[in-house]
Amino acid sequence: MAGKQAKLEALLAPVVESFDCELWGLEYRAQGKRSLLLLYIDKPDGVCLEDCEKISRQVSSVLDVEDPINGEYTLEVSSPGMDRPLYRLEQYQGFIGSQVSLRLRMAFEGRRKFSGLLKGIENDEVIIEIDGEEYILPYELIDKANVVPTF
Repeated sequence: MAGKQAKLEALLAPVVESFDCELWGLEYRAQGKRSLLLLYIDKPDGVCLEDCEKISRQVSSVLDVEDPINGEYTLEVSSPGMDRPLYRLEQYQGFIGSQVSLRLRMAFEGRRKFSGLLKGIENDEVIIEIDGEEYILPYELIDKANVVPTF
């Protein structure tokens, strides 16, 4: 699945960038006969509905021509939202000092889920503080990460 996702990112990132947006992340989920392709787009001053509509139309045209997805699929284009997922290590940098929720591929120090304050990034490791204790987690162990909105 990661190979297909990388191919889709390579194909679609230039389309998104042509609208002065960034492809924040992409999720491809095969769901039986009908798959789901989620594109998260972002830009410095925020994404509006019009951005999503324009990019959705253009991406749909590219997908129709290139045909990288077998069978039927649903395409959804949106902003990453307040609880934005973090897909790449460099994305964590912008959220140092924020609350994050992490799920690991395998247990680290006896647990797979961590939720706390993102303290920093060093040498491909994510530093998170939970109840005053720092955990240094290897980035390659992280399966899913989200910013946790605080109000």
